[in-house]
Amino acid sequence: MMKSLMSGNEAAARGAFEAGVKVCSAYPGTPSTEVFENLPQYGDDLYCEWAPNEKVAAEVAYGASIAGARSLCAMKHVGVNVAADPLFTAAYNGAGAGFVIITADDPSMHSSQNEQDNRLYSKFAKIPMIEPSNSQECKDFMIEAFKISEMFEVPVFFRMTTRVCHSKSLVEEGKRTEAKVVEYRRNVPKFVSTPANARLHHVDLEKKLSQIEEYSNQSSLNSEEMNGSELGIVTSSISYEYAKEVFEDKASYLKISICNPLPMAKIKDFAGKVKRLIVIEELEPFMEDQMKAAGIKCEGKNMTGKLFELNPELIRERILGQKAEFIVSNVKPVGRPPALCPGCPHRGFFYTLSRKSDYVICGDIGCYTLGCAPPLGAMDSCVCMGGGFSVAHGMSKAFQMNRESGRKVFGVMGDSTFFHSGMTGAVEILYNKGAVIPCVLDNRITGMTGHQDNPGSGYDLMGREALMIDIEKVLVAFGYENVITVDPQDLKAMQKAVDDALGSDVPAAIICKRPCLLIKRMKHDISCCAVDSNKCRGCRSCLKIGCPAIAVRFKKAFIDPTLCTGCTVCAQVCPFDAISKEAR
Repeated sequence: MMKSLMSGNEAAARGAFEAGVKVCSAYPGTPSTEVFENLPQYGDDLYCEWAPNEKVAAEVAYGASIAGARSLCAMKHVGVNVAADPLFTAAYNGAGAGFVIITADDPSMHSSQNEQDNRLYSKFAKIPMIEPSNSQECKDFMIEAFKISEMFEVPVFFRMTTRVCHSKSLVEEGKRTEAKVVEYRRNVPKFVSTPANARLHHVDLEKKLSQIEEYSNQSSLNSEEMNGSELGIVTSSISYEYAKEVFEDKASYLKISICNPLPMAKIKDFAGKVKRLIVIEELEPFMEDQMKAAGIKCEGKNMTGKLFELNPELIRERILGQKAEFIVSNVKPVGRPPALCPGCPHRGFFYTLSRKSDYVICGDIGCYTLGCAPPLGAMDSCVCMGGGFSVAHGMSKAFQMNRESGRKVFGVMGDSTFFHSGMTGAVEILYNKGAVIPCVLDNRITGMTGHQDNPGSGYDLMGREALMIDIEKVLVAFGYENVITVDPQDLKAMQKAVDDALGSDVPAAIICKRPCLLIKRMKHDISCCAVDSNKCRGCRSCLKIGCPAIAVRFKKAFIDPTLCTGCTVCAQVCPFDAISKEAR
């Protein structure tokens, strides 16, 4: 068999292919995105799509399972919050053909607003969960996940973490096994979730979980390695790799890969073989708490902590008391905070709003969240995808109740987020007579997660042309009578759009429409701006737009030609006409 160097995401995609998956639906989110970016290469053997959000993705995949096709959906950890509604019910109803849900957790919040431990979701939703620790296991365990799903007729969570998703190791590839197509037959008692049916489903689900625990106690996915009786370590996922690096053969290991339901009989047997038992796991004491509740004496979080990622150095320091030695360098790193890219179409919008300090701006999840950073500082809140409009509505109502009705509130989100979960917030503002200006920053792509297509981009995941949903028509259909579409890099037009929306006697909305410069399939007119040092007075007005291409040298503005894209926002801001556009 051929071996290839793969990331965990690539290997998970390969495993789904080899398992005979037929229907795949996901919403992009770091660190899970690359799973679905690697599925289309397998051609006509499977169908693959980007869904508008994680709830839709889970419902599509579950529908395929009901119809008799092995199915997969994927999302980052917070995406499970969005998908929870159908997943909890799917656990009660049970699966048809194999149904696997990838949840990619993000300890240390490298690209997330929290670091929730979705092992707790598996227990809460009563869905079995499998955890791989390296790329080979991502491939192999994915195949096993589909088998378990069909064996017990249940959905199966497949939990990965940022390190597992993005770390690379050798993977031995196998061949695709075509799963048997299950002929669809209507089954109302199983798949129609009335209260009467759900009561019976709950009883059946508890029986299935007991059976899965028995299976877990016998499964080779939970592996034991004895190296003596002094120290035993119960661990899982990437923490297993860290523990092995630190303790090597000085400890015995019980590696848990089916973490829900826990193989408690196997854990008790292992605990009886060692004098000291330590649980090493990232984030919550998921295994530790259950082990203690079962009467197993162990320790863990009192040493390793509940915050952020672990690594070998931290484990060595916190458990063995051996602090890592580092080479001290006298070189001071250059402070480089995150910033909107040079030429980013969002810059003109945020600069315009930043000029008035009394505006309240409710943001959302996307690269435009960086509008909160200095010098723009044009964002008051950012909660979750789709929350930009709804949170803005709530703040506006609070201001009215507190007799601060003069405050102007803007709700801001991108085009992908609008389709994800923003449309309901736009309806909320209209239906409940909100005093909010909803703003859609339409850059024609899902920017933050690496340029995945969405219902407004005109293409699907397979690269085929697709219907391009018109955001303006959607807002008009909702009832916004004054929808203002503007190029945000034209600052005069942008200011007029804001003024017109605020002065409108009918419900108004703003669409800032300009494509991201990094979209490869589009041709962009990229030139460069330059500073006339004779005209420049060193007033630093150009620095207020927060463009990484602009700096000050010898008390004068300077534009780095290797970074500048010629958007001219800086030229429009300069009060002395010292900046002009030049051809490259």
